[in-house]
Amino acid sequence: MSCGNKEAHLACYLILEKDGKLLLMRRFGTGWEDGSYTMISGHLEGNETPAEGAIREAREEAGIEVHAEGMKVVHILHRYANREYIDFFVTAVKWDGEPRVNEPNMCDDVQWFDKDKLPKETLPYIPIILEKISKNEFYSEYGRPQKQKTSAHPKVHQNVQQARLFCSDPL
Repeated sequence: MSCGNKEAHLACYLILEKDGKLLLMRRFGTGWEDGSYTMISGHLEGNETPAEGAIREAREEAGIEVHAEGMKVVHILHRYANREYIDFFVTAVKWDGEPRVNEPNMCDDVQWFDKDKLPKETLPYIPIILEKISKNEFYSEYGRPQKQKTSAHPKVHQNVQQARLFCSDPL
């Protein structure tokens, strides 16, 4: 996604819960945040929707088939890391298969964790996002450099409202 002379990368995160636990994978060999736990995630490709990207990533990373029905975008994060991202957090209620390490060159562990007892090695913004989702907050920002901190351009608020129209009702 380009905006003037800036480019934001689009990514999806899949939130899977089972028996009160959250599925997390440990990054390995990627060159970014290796050793940290996160959800199944990845960059959106081509003309993918966040749900389509999450389904593909689940198949590639964890060897499971996520069912599209019941999937919902529950949060959008404007994140600044090694580059700028727009992250879509998507929930799914049904999938086939048991999650496993399916890409050992990028992940070395897959586990279910209590949401209140995430490993200390979890990416720092994941617990923050889970808290925001629990409060039905649909949009947030993370890691914005101080020098760029200004009041939001009116177009940002319009874009967030438009994003809500294209996503399932988050409440």
